Amino acid sequence: MRTTLRPRKAAVTMTALTALSALALAACGGGGEAEKKPGPTGELPLKGQKIEVAAVWTGPEQENFTKVLREFEKRTGATVTFVPAQDPIVNFLGTKIAGGSPPDVAMLPQVGAIQQAAAQKWLKPVGPEAEAALAANYSRGWQELGAVDGTQYGVYFKAANKSLVWYNTAVFENAGASEPKTWKDFLTTAETISASGVTPVSVGGADGWTLTDWFENIYLSQAGPAKYDQLAKHTIKWTDPSVAAALTTLGELFGKPALIAGGTNGALQTEYPASVTQTFTGGDQPKGAMVFEGDFAAVNIAQTQAKIGTDAKVFPFPTVGSGTAPVVTAGDAAVALKDTKGAQALLAFLASPDAARIWAAEGGFLSPNKNLDPAAYPNDVQREIAKALIDAGDDFRFDMSDQMPQSFGGTPGKGEWKALQDFLKNPKDVAGAQARLEADAAKAYRAAAKS
Repeated sequence: MRTTLRPRKAAVTMTALTALSALALAACGGGGEAEKKPGPTGELPLKGQKIEVAAVWTGPEQENFTKVLREFEKRTGATVTFVPAQDPIVNFLGTKIAGGSPPDVAMLPQVGAIQQAAAQKWLKPVGPEAEAALAANYSRGWQELGAVDGTQYGVYFKAANKSLVWYNTAVFENAGASEPKTWKDFLTTAETISASGVTPVSVGGADGWTLTDWFENIYLSQAGPAKYDQLAKHTIKWTDPSVAAALTTLGELFGKPALIAGGTNGALQTEYPASVTQTFTGGDQPKGAMVFEGDFAAVNIAQTQAKIGTDAKVFPFPTVGSGTAPVVTAGDAAVALKDTKGAQALLAFLASPDAARIWAAEGGFLSPNKNLDPAAYPNDVQREIAKALIDAGDDFRFDMSDQMPQSFGGTPGKGEWKALQDFLKNPKDVAGAQARLEADAAKAYRAAAKS
């Protein structure tokens, strides 16, 4: 969703401005004397303060984000604690707030979650330092994604390019297959690989969000940006003919279980991480030759013996019909639930290239920060993906399900996730899938309007 930002007044104490200005100097300085003595008296600006940050990240993502937080501690003297959150995080935060112990900062993975939390008056507007960093480092589109009714709440720290297909190069070479440009070519390539003795497509259907990504890329390319925006806002219904067309196209793959690793049942039992690792395990005889997902799949590929750029390569999601290649993005935004110096300082830091550089070096990360040096990424593949995102400017579309009420677009076992899992089971029932999607969407949007 796009909003128009309007000026707002912010009351900030001189102490907070001093601390935040000192932090900005440290962030721009990249170390050295500014890092050791960021304050006017040589004191670290947040020394002794404790900050809690909640996120749903686990495994490598949690580890890499923790490295970012450790650098913030080093520069400010604050103590930062990572609070593991359950998905959907809005429900988790609601429980914390009801109990009187909200975290200082939370990482929200959906635009809809930001809107919902703002409607509940849980969020605090970003301070002047973070706002200035956003203006300097982010395109207008990424700033507006973190705003609600003209007030800036979110700092998008981690982004994703969700219009990618990763593939096992050994399988492609053995089959004589090449990177497809169109959906028709994609299906032909899948048949070619199948004929070579390897199942072509790995699908993580146990995680319903992967299926929403399949649908969104097809829909954006086939129906176009205007329809995409209308469906995201529910100004057209899921019973619209454009939805039927996209589901029918998706059914051209889902309706052929022989092309899917483990068949339909196998896909529905395969979680996203396994859908990636099984594509790059087993040499030239993996369980699947291709896996569709975002740049963050690099984290899972790194858990195998495959090397990105040689064993594992990537191509853009194919164009559908007469449409253009889709560019679907996603991201995690930092928001403040407490209006403290520590929370605002962390938002300002996360909006800086220095913070992004730390995780970028670890791989499996994409930053919407246009001033991050591409050299920070660990390989040419990551750099090319990052360049494509930045070059898109504002000409991208954010993950549709992440723009919707979380009860419909972001809850396991419910709404769109469940409807598309059911569609994977029975891809011939396009009308039935549309009816279920519309019923669940209408209910979720009515509830959101009342909140």
